[in-house]
Amino acid sequence: MLFDVQRRAAVLYGPMADKFVTLPEIRQHAKKILPRDAWNFGDGAAETEMTRKRNRRALDRLAIRQDILVDIREIDLSTRLLGVPMSWPVAVAPMGGLILFHPQGDLEMARGAAQGDTLQFLSGAAGWTVEDVAKASAAPKMFQLYHHGDRAWVADLMARVEASGYHAVVLTVDVQVYGRRERDIVHRFNPREAMAHAPNPRGPDGSYPERLTWDDVAWLKKTTRLPIGIKGIMTARDAKRAVEAGVELIWVSNHGGRQLDHAQGTIDALPAIADAVAGAAPIVIDGGFTRGTAVLKGLPPLYVITHHALRNALVPAIAVIGSQIGWLVGGLVVVETLFTYPGLGKLIYDSALAHDVPVLEATALLVAAIFMLSNLAADALVAFLQPRVRASS
Repeated sequence: MLFDVQRRAAVLYGPMADKFVTLPEIRQHAKKILPRDAWNFGDGAAETEMTRKRNRRALDRLAIRQDILVDIREIDLSTRLLGVPMSWPVAVAPMGGLILFHPQGDLEMARGAAQGDTLQFLSGAAGWTVEDVAKASAAPKMFQLYHHGDRAWVADLMARVEASGYHAVVLTVDVQVYGRRERDIVHRFNPREAMAHAPNPRGPDGSYPERLTWDDVAWLKKTTRLPIGIKGIMTARDAKRAVEAGVELIWVSNHGGRQLDHAQGTIDALPAIADAVAGAAPIVIDGGFTRGTAVLKGLPPLYVITHHALRNALVPAIAVIGSQIGWLVGGLVVVETLFTYPGLGKLIYDSALAHDVPVLEATALLVAAIFMLSNLAADALVAFLQPRVRASS
């Protein structure tokens, strides 16, 4: 997609008479008009919702590096995914339960994807059938599979997906059990019961994902002629194994934080996964991407200044000395550091927490950073603190 200056201005500002010109406006209005249970289902996540928060915070920690004096009169955002041309690198993620928001939610989403000139991933928990959604718009579509039935049921579904013109199937693997979504629990709301009236019935065995293994991936590859992807990969090890198994699309996802609480943010998991995949398959990522600047941070090459280099240099040292000295450096040091070096303190402390470094070790991490950035070597820090540890032991 080529953007000229005039079109870009129209995209940026839009007709000011329109009811909505920004995404936050749409979100605010939706919260006002939707039933409480529908809003909580769409906006909520698992348990404390920490994974959902980490997705957003991890993106916020990344800064964009801008280059100047570059001719930007023509910008080409076009790309391809598994051979399907896309005018820009954003697709409609699979979303189950859209009929809770609109009777024709899945069909309207298909129409919106066509208007947005992008690809739609249809959820396996859609309220409308794969055939109905395929007919709703000309937007290219791929299918997200929940293995909610035995292999005979899945084989029949795959035949229908193929016949309806979908370009790929992506198996979701992070819903072995349904997430504990406390917003719904508090209000005694069961979304599955609420969707029981949908035109598209749910699969006959919602417990089947409990026994999914790599053998099911191999079977699925033999069962459909469509390219196979896996959605829910969060480690380099699993990404590497998926590529070795012939998986053709790697989807980095923690289910928007709606499944496993206290998981890693997806953008934090991405670099190691990208290294493991090494270009052998395209990578899709979701989780907290609500603006174009967030999308930019997920695209290769990653033109951002990240905390990863700093973290990788410091955390190994802290892993060695943190347990020894963490209790020596108390709250006063943390407070002083945060006030004296607020940007540095927040950057490193958030990084430590996001990567599950214990709080005491995070405290040591702050102190180590101050010493290091004061041109003192790490061994000087250890030499300074270790005698005091021995004296206090």
